[in-house]
Amino acid sequence: MQGVGFRPFVYRLARRCSLAGWVLNDSRGVEIELEGSQKDIDDFAESLEREAPPLARIASVTRKRVTPLAETEFVIRPSQVEAEKATLISPDCATCDDCVGELFDPSDRRYRYPFINCTNCGPRYTIIRDFPYDRPLTTMSKFKMCSACQAEYDDPADRRFHAQPNACWDCGPGVTLLQPDGTVPSKNDDAVAQSARLLREGRILAIKGLGGFHLSVDATDEKAVARLRRRKFREAKPLAIMSPSLETIRTFCRPSPTHEKLLTSVQRPIVLCPKLPGGPIAESVAPRSRNFGVMLPYTPLHHLIMREGFVALVMTSGNQTDEPIAIDNDEALRRLGGIADAFLTHDRDILTRIDDSVIAVMGDSAVPVRRARGFAPAPIELPRPADHHILAVGAEGKNTFCFVRDNFAFPSQHIGDLDTPIALGFFEEVIERLQKLLQVEPSVIAHDLHPAYLSTAYAKRRPAQHHVGVQHHHAHIVSGMVEHSLEGEVIGLALDGTGYGTDGTIWGSELLVAGYRDFRRLGWLKPTPMPGGDRCVESPDRMAFSFLYSAYGTAAADLKLSPVERIPSDDRIVLVQMLEKGINSPPSSGMGRFFDAVSALLDVCPNPSFDGQPAIELEFFADDEKGAYPLEPPSEEPPLVFDPSPLIRAAVNDIGKGIPREVISARFHNSILSMCVKMSLAARAATGLDRVVLSGGVFQNQYLTERVLAELSERGFRVYLHNQVPPNDGCISLGQAAIAAERTSE
Repeated sequence: MQGVGFRPFVYRLARRCSLAGWVLNDSRGVEIELEGSQKDIDDFAESLEREAPPLARIASVTRKRVTPLAETEFVIRPSQVEAEKATLISPDCATCDDCVGELFDPSDRRYRYPFINCTNCGPRYTIIRDFPYDRPLTTMSKFKMCSACQAEYDDPADRRFHAQPNACWDCGPGVTLLQPDGTVPSKNDDAVAQSARLLREGRILAIKGLGGFHLSVDATDEKAVARLRRRKFREAKPLAIMSPSLETIRTFCRPSPTHEKLLTSVQRPIVLCPKLPGGPIAESVAPRSRNFGVMLPYTPLHHLIMREGFVALVMTSGNQTDEPIAIDNDEALRRLGGIADAFLTHDRDILTRIDDSVIAVMGDSAVPVRRARGFAPAPIELPRPADHHILAVGAEGKNTFCFVRDNFAFPSQHIGDLDTPIALGFFEEVIERLQKLLQVEPSVIAHDLHPAYLSTAYAKRRPAQHHVGVQHHHAHIVSGMVEHSLEGEVIGLALDGTGYGTDGTIWGSELLVAGYRDFRRLGWLKPTPMPGGDRCVESPDRMAFSFLYSAYGTAAADLKLSPVERIPSDDRIVLVQMLEKGINSPPSSGMGRFFDAVSALLDVCPNPSFDGQPAIELEFFADDEKGAYPLEPPSEEPPLVFDPSPLIRAAVNDIGKGIPREVISARFHNSILSMCVKMSLAARAATGLDRVVLSGGVFQNQYLTERVLAELSERGFRVYLHNQVPPNDGCISLGQAAIAAERTSE
């Protein structure tokens, strides 16, 4: 990767090894010519990979002999632009400890400078226009370095040697505090101080960061958080918070060593950490959740603000709900003017918008929930080189797309749901930008089978040599295979809400035997109709009624249960007719809909305000109850079809007995655990396979996932969970790309 301090590292290493020659960046990577003794060259080669800079990623090293030129010194040559671009793009990274130390050192010339950076930290992906990664091809090109910064930039022994965003108070970007009408009350250090004062007064501030704007309030101020929720139309979804240090985080969370390692990593993601009862954070930050999504400061501006005495600040994406994050100052004033009371902006342009990454911890493993800043667009290696350039366009929700060049897949940052024109525009904008940076011209375009997905429609509009349709859950499982470099076939458990099946029905509780080219479906949950189709996602009561109808027939309309009674009697009559006659009631085996139904039965979340809320809150109610409900297939040999009706009747019976919903939730979860184990055992008996890949949004459920991992491992399975892309639909594009590469191999 370029922009990670590799050339100065090579320069210092070559001098240490008494070698002459040169190093340069070109569009394909790094080229080094060495002249010296064989022993010194071998020592150099051994140290090259072992001592590489922390941000560097060496994909491969090739060596060849050249004619000696009797060179006497080692130099860094200017970058070269080649026709073929193979360099990897470095993600943005958090401010390093050295720069933070200088930021708060009154004797340093960059004291309190909000854009301090060096070769080891700062913006990369969000500011680059093209390769090679040199200042003229970034948004820093408009800032001419002063003599002091230029001297650092030119000195191979300096930490800022060829640091492309290098700047200081005299020559670099500055910050400005704006009112919603665009007037400027203050700039630079005074703007930071006034911003902190506004936050302490309970105001909402829009703060420009690395990949876009955040909306921020004091996270300990209940009224301020409530005001932000009202203005952003974000009723209940948890809000991310930023805290100044691990020590402060420990006052309101219980981070494990794995949590703390993630929090302090160079990527600085949002990490889902267990709440500590009685902490200072406002309850409305993450209502009805066991976790806070918390992160540490990752830009100098964040460090400056957090040093103003805050325990934590809400730092949620600068957008209206379901829209892309705002990146341009004028755009922010226009789109966020009805939310923010003031805007802390700067004049370093952001070319690529990117949200904060989110990571959960399952056991001791890090599982991405949203892969974005700090990780994208770092590549993931495929099992073998592709014969074509490929674009995989992903799913409709939690969208990412993915390019393939040679043996590398480049998943994009999280795009989000493609259900608004502005979101679709963001999707197309990032495809165009990343395609330019990677210099690929896809001859293969992969897409989901769902005919109504906007991503599928986009794929079919683009001309290509091959258009490859990929089944949704096959893509889920193969994405996990790619992450873990698995060849051959695996057992796949894909549990999610919706995926278009090869039979034209909605799948979502899948036992697959899958390889890179094909798959076989060996088990599923018996389909239950969705009266009104996608209206059931918005109204879990409808889904609960359908499950009750499957279990009790027309008597379901008279059951004294909350989801039934919340539906007006006339509507119940219509629902029964729809279910009896199959009118606008597509059958679904989606596990997400099963969770929705049980959540509605237990009055957990009858009126969801964000995707997945009923299932998320149902998990938080589950205690450590060991019991389970009946969920059995009629046969122990594939295909296994699990009938949910006995479970529904048993849960209704427990509701009638007054059994606490915490117990019922646990018993339901344990039933799904039992289903996963039975599926895996049956697949192993039928195929001899013992590798199980877990994928799908349901495997973001910590209660279920940790128990599935433990139970299957105890039974001798090798179990694989996502660790580079999310288990939700954010992984679909990677799976599509790998499948398309295999199917179009020559």
